[in-house]
Amino acid sequence: MSLREAILHRVRGHGPDELRGVIEDSIGNAEVTLPGLGVLFEIIWQHSAPEDQQRMVEALHGELQKSSS
Repeated sequence: MSLREAILHRVRGHGPDELRGVIEDSIGNAEVTLPGLGVLFEIIWQHSAPEDQQRMVEALHGELQKSSS
């Protein structure tokens, strides 16, 4: 089983509140959780409309500009 498959297997069947908990527990924690967030973001990205993808890119860009100042 690949890492992507293992992550999807772990969260499959979770409700929205449980998924939110997984995300919130992973943010700011050990770097070992980053691949899981990447897999979840991949799903979000693939199923987002182009205008939503653009908003995500703009939000990320804006935050990166703040942190580099």
